[in-house]
Amino acid sequence: MGENGAGKSTLIKVLTGAVTPDEGSIELDGHAVVHNSPAHAKALGIAAIYQQPALFPDLSVAENIALGLEKPGLFRRIDWNERRRRARTLLDSIGAAIDPDATASSLSMPEQQLVEIARALGARAHYLVLDEPTASLTTREVDKLFDVIRRLRSQQAGVIYISHRLEELFEIADRVTVLRDGAVIETRSMADADRATLIRSMAGREISQIFPKSPAPIGEIALETRGLSCAHNGIHDVNFTVRCGEILGIAGMVGSGRTELAETLFGLNPATGGEILVRGKPVRISRPADAITLGLAYVPEDRRRHGVILDFPIAANLTLADLRGVFASGFLNRARERSLGREYVDKLGVKTPSAAALVSTLSGGNQQKVALGRWLLTKPSILILDEPTQGVDIGAKSEIHRLMVELALQGIAIVMISSELPEILGMSDRIGVMRGGTIVGTIHRADATQETVLGIALETAS
Repeated sequence: MGENGAGKSTLIKVLTGAVTPDEGSIELDGHAVVHNSPAHAKALGIAAIYQQPALFPDLSVAENIALGLEKPGLFRRIDWNERRRRARTLLDSIGAAIDPDATASSLSMPEQQLVEIARALGARAHYLVLDEPTASLTTREVDKLFDVIRRLRSQQAGVIYISHRLEELFEIADRVTVLRDGAVIETRSMADADRATLIRSMAGREISQIFPKSPAPIGEIALETRGLSCAHNGIHDVNFTVRCGEILGIAGMVGSGRTELAETLFGLNPATGGEILVRGKPVRISRPADAITLGLAYVPEDRRRHGVILDFPIAANLTLADLRGVFASGFLNRARERSLGREYVDKLGVKTPSAAALVSTLSGGNQQKVALGRWLLTKPSILILDEPTQGVDIGAKSEIHRLMVELALQGIAIVMISSELPEILGMSDRIGVMRGGTIVGTIHRADATQETVLGIALETAS
């Protein structure tokens, strides 16, 4: 267990040989594992199965299982009957009634996971790491997966099971280890564990002093949703309001629907149900251009892929969301572009010798400032920030938080999505907690603690 950023994924990468540890050791059956690599880990019987199965969609189940099991050879003929027989035997060993000739793309998510488990067993894996395997499964599908895990345990396989869902651990785990900030906080028997204790172990940090939150005058409702749903990305029945000058934090575990909500609000995945109201009036946001016209701006989570164009100059990046301002006559006004670039470089404190420098030359924190500046140039009234300080150093994080406070004081309504609970608690006036594609609770700043937010985020869905 561990909240987002606790180090669970890094630990998996170390165990499977994808990342080399700086110090310490891994022992298997009492012997140290040296010079670990993905191939070596596989030879030792260690396999990881992730939330998104890594199957080739256009190959059959039997072919996917064969990958990594059959040794290549020159002019080697494929024994298709033996390939199907082995796939069926491995699937039967975990109770999976799946046709070896079915294409992987025709399988449901849990069936694809079962194929991966069968392939791991075929490779003589004795130690399985399951990373959030139930995030996309229904209750019935979860029960089926648990039956497979119990069968693996009865066959003396060791299972490391990573999940944000506390209730699952009480059902299938023998022991639980809590990670926080990359370190083990405690390991205890599930028989000695209870919900409150585990949440306290996961949260247990003090809020850092890098959150310069100060109260801003709260005005009228800027953005409201009523029963907002999007069938394409799993968002359903979302209700919230955010007012001018307010910072509404959106918390929740991985897979809870936070980014999907932002994409729906901005028209990247248009809503298929419910209402969006901007300044009290129902609106239809079918594409990002509609959102921009209504005064919305969206700084996405992955700045290097979606937030900035690394090979463009800073000034060109800053003006991308408001091209009319630099193409007023139908031609690029380079003087105007340079002027706006210098203005926002100074305003945001971007550390660069010139607004003509390529964004790729900037640090992560300064790239994030450019991504933010691009949208501030559109003069938005509603700002959606998805992981605004992810991957930036402590100094840049503090500067971005300061900018957020200044924007709130100017009356901008801010929706801030973050995986960092201290950031959510330190910067939000109110906190909406998501689980399963909807907001399941809203907490005022004065009543919010890490334990209460985690408790709502991890609560068993009714």
